[in-house]
Amino acid sequence: MRLEFPEGGEDYRLSMVGSPPNTNETAAHPVILSRSDHGVSRKQIDESTLKVLYRLHRHGYQAYLVGGSVRDLLLGRKPKDFDIGTDATPQQVKKLFRNCFLVGRRFRLAHVRFGRDEVIEVATFRRHPHPDELPDDPEEHSFFVQNQFGTPREDAFRRDFTINALFYNIADFSIIDYVGGLKDLENRQLRVIGDPRVRFDEDPVRMMRALEFSARLDFSLDAETLARITEKAPLISEAASARVREELMELFRHGVGAAVLKRAQDLGLMQPMMGGYQPGESTFKLLELLNQSFKKSGHVDESMILAALFIDRFWHKCPAQSALPINEVLHSAGHLLTPYCTHFRLAHGLRHQAREMLVGCYRFTRGLGHRGQKRFLQNPAAARAFELFRLWNQAIDGDPEQLEVWQKALHRGPDQASHAEPQASRRTHHRPRRRRPKKPATV
Repeated sequence: MRLEFPEGGEDYRLSMVGSPPNTNETAAHPVILSRSDHGVSRKQIDESTLKVLYRLHRHGYQAYLVGGSVRDLLLGRKPKDFDIGTDATPQQVKKLFRNCFLVGRRFRLAHVRFGRDEVIEVATFRRHPHPDELPDDPEEHSFFVQNQFGTPREDAFRRDFTINALFYNIADFSIIDYVGGLKDLENRQLRVIGDPRVRFDEDPVRMMRALEFSARLDFSLDAETLARITEKAPLISEAASARVREELMELFRHGVGAAVLKRAQDLGLMQPMMGGYQPGESTFKLLELLNQSFKKSGHVDESMILAALFIDRFWHKCPAQSALPINEVLHSAGHLLTPYCTHFRLAHGLRHQAREMLVGCYRFTRGLGHRGQKRFLQNPAAARAFELFRLWNQAIDGDPEQLEVWQKALHRGPDQASHAEPQASRRTHHRPRRRRPKKPATV
């Protein structure tokens, strides 16, 4: 990607990147790329998004495409969604659109709906408050900070990374850059806006997002950001577990789960992020294979990710050669998963599915001809357990013949599987004999 910068653009970037979010930047001028200097076209923007942008503009409001969508368009990628920034307040946006609903208590947003599924998010430009503006009650600070309306420049400096703070102005189709994001896009580098120490203190999840964007976009992380992630890693244990869990799922939806978690482990971020979790010998190789499988199917299975995270530790507890009773294997698998599930408040159904996959892998490793085989093969969960077993076997360079035997058994069905259950393990059921009613005694 090659971008043309106006005269003085590089000097602007060097002076602004690395400034703290509260810096008074009123004297600086943004880098502005006119329509002829960039490749973003309105044809690449969703039709409903354009309707919202144009209506805001016609009524005298600033209307910008903001955030990751501008970044992706400049990189030639298809945005997942389009977000809009404006100087109109949420109430003013609502007056313009009958199909608008205001959401959020702390961070008030306008959602403009088209049809049943399409939602365009419209956010009012915000700014960091000055210390003397904060209310006396500390408990009210968060609500106050999130809802201080500001200018586009102030809004840009509130964002996390320079490449996510670019604006597309519908008024003249220009790209506006207040923080040096255009140059970082050209250099394929990810930078935090402001001091990384301060930004990670504000929101520890930004450390995880930095690794995610670096992996997704194949961008380098500057040395200072990497050093501050290592320094501030313990802070992520204070983040809301539900939010961290959602970020973890995003990694796998974007196909970078294995790469990001491996780097998080190297930087000391993985254990505090995942409640003290320790990876096993095949964890990252197995997660990479899972990523490839999810990409082919188009579906991310959280229960399979959960089972994959713990399968190495499961083998230490339940070696296939131990011939443990299945009830004991079930108990060990459930006990192993419980702390992680409790930390992230996962539903019991997820834990149950992951446990059944681990127990299924135990049955597959143990081989054919064991008691309960027919019932196991009849269970719909057997196919999912076999998929995990297949990927694990591939991760450790296991025995392909064992896979082939079970593949044939699953294909043929339980009644035709080779090496069926031993005769001794089968039970013969008889209908109970009906007893004749006793005749009344004769007198």
